[in-house]
Amino acid sequence: MISEADLLASVPNQLFIGGQWRDGESGETLDVSDPATGKTLRTIASARVGDGLRALDAAASAADEWAAAAPRVRAELLRSAFELVRERTDEFALLMTLEMGKPLAEARGEVAYGNEFLRWFSEEAVRVTGRYGLNPEGTGRMVVSQRPVGPCFLITPWNFPLAMATRKIAPALAAGCTVVVKPAELTPLTTLYFAKVLQEVGVPDGVVNVITTHHSREVSGPIIADPRLRKLSFTGSTEVGRTLISQASERVLRVSMELGGNAPFVVFEDADLDAAVEGAMAAKFRNIGQACTAANRFIVHESVAEEFTKRVTERVTAMKVGRGTEDGVNIGPLINDSAVETSANLVADAVAKGAQIMTGGEAIDGPGTFYEPTVVANVQPGSDILTAEIFGPVLAIATFSDEAEAVALANDTEYGLVSYVYTRDLARGHRMIDLMETGMMGLNVGVVSNAAAPFGGVKLSGLGREGGLEGIHEYLSTKYTLIPAD
Repeated sequence: MISEADLLASVPNQLFIGGQWRDGESGETLDVSDPATGKTLRTIASARVGDGLRALDAAASAADEWAAAAPRVRAELLRSAFELVRERTDEFALLMTLEMGKPLAEARGEVAYGNEFLRWFSEEAVRVTGRYGLNPEGTGRMVVSQRPVGPCFLITPWNFPLAMATRKIAPALAAGCTVVVKPAELTPLTTLYFAKVLQEVGVPDGVVNVITTHHSREVSGPIIADPRLRKLSFTGSTEVGRTLISQASERVLRVSMELGGNAPFVVFEDADLDAAVEGAMAAKFRNIGQACTAANRFIVHESVAEEFTKRVTERVTAMKVGRGTEDGVNIGPLINDSAVETSANLVADAVAKGAQIMTGGEAIDGPGTFYEPTVVANVQPGSDILTAEIFGPVLAIATFSDEAEAVALANDTEYGLVSYVYTRDLARGHRMIDLMETGMMGLNVGVVSNAAAPFGGVKLSGLGREGGLEGIHEYLSTKYTLIPAD
C-alpha cells in the first residue's frame, strides 16, 4: 500500500477550474487536519468569490458542448472513472480514513459503495427516454423529451467524502450537465483526488470544477444568485438546507436537498433478536454514528428490551477505539471537538432525566476527538437524545408496549429520512411500510443504501432523490412538443 506521505503528496492542493489546477485569487489557504491526531495533513487553496464565479464561468462555457455529447460518450467516461477508482481503492480508502477518521475497513466499503454510482449512472446515461403518441382528441402527436437542466452547483458533506461526491457528480454528468462542486472544508482531499481521476480519464475541461474554501457562505451566495446556474444540490444539516432553499427560491432554481435524520429502529416482541442486534450495530455504529441514516432512537418492545440491551451492550463494550489506520479498530475519532461535546451533552441530559449508562458515556482524552461507544438504556420521554440528531457512537434505548405506541413514537419527529423495523410478522411488516413516515425503510435489515435505489426523505429530511432510476431525473427537465396530426 502507498505510504501516507506519498498519498498526501499526490493529492492536488489547488482549485480545479476549467480543466486547470490553479491557486485561488487571494492566495489564501486552509489546513486539512487528521481528527485522530489533530495534525495537519495538507494545506490547500481556499477560494474566494471570484474563484467561485470563475468556476461557474467554466461550467457555463462547457455546458452546450457537454449537453450535445452522445450519451454513449458520457457513459464511457463514467465507466472509465469507475474502473480507475476501483484500481485505486486502497488510496481512496486511506485518504478518507486520514481526513475523516473512519476505520480503514469501512473506508474501503465506502469506496465500493460510492464507486457504484459511477457504474450505475454510466448505464443510466444511455437510457434517458421520452414518449411519443397521439393526444386524446386525435388532433396532434405529443412528443415528450428530456434535456439536461444546465450548470449545477453541488455542495457535499464531510462524512462520506467519496460517496457524496459520486452520488451527485455521476447523475449530473450522465444527464449532460456541467458542475461546480464545493466539498466540505473538513474533508476536501478525497474530492480533489477524485477530480484528478476524472481529469485522467478525459472528462472535458470545464465539465467538472472543484472549489475548496473556508468561506462557504461568501463563495456560495453569488454562484446561487447567478442566472446561469440552473440546479442546486446539497447534503447537510436542515438548518443550512433551509437557508439554501430560500436563496434558490429567488431564481426558482431546481433543488435537491438531503438533510437531517432522526431514524427510529423498532424492535417488536417477535423479532429475531440475533438479526436485530446485528442490524443495530450496523445501523448505529457505521461511520462512527456520523451518518444521516444512522439509527438514532432504538424503540424496543418492553418484553425483549432487557435481552436486547444486554446483547448490544456486550457487543459495544468489546468495540476497539483508535485511529482508523490501526488493525481491529471499530470506532475512530469524531470529526471535531464540537461533535464530541454534542454526544456528551446528549448522554448527560438523558441520564439526568432517568436513563442508565450501560457502557461508555465518556469523552476520551486527546490527542484526537474520540468518544467512547455508548449504550444508554431506559431513555425517558422528553430527553433531548430522542429529538436531536446524535451523529456519534451513542445507542439510546426506549421501550414501548404495543404496535400503535411504537408507530407513534417512531413518527414523533420532524424528520423522515429512514426507519428500521424488525419483526417476523409479514403482515405487520407490510403495515409498517405504509405507516412509517420516512422516505426509506429497512425491514429486518440495518443498512439500506444502494446506488440502484432512490435515496431521500420526507418532512424536514429533504427534497428529491439520489441514486436509482429516479436519480438522473433530478438533472433533467421535461419538454413537451405538439405536432399537428395531419
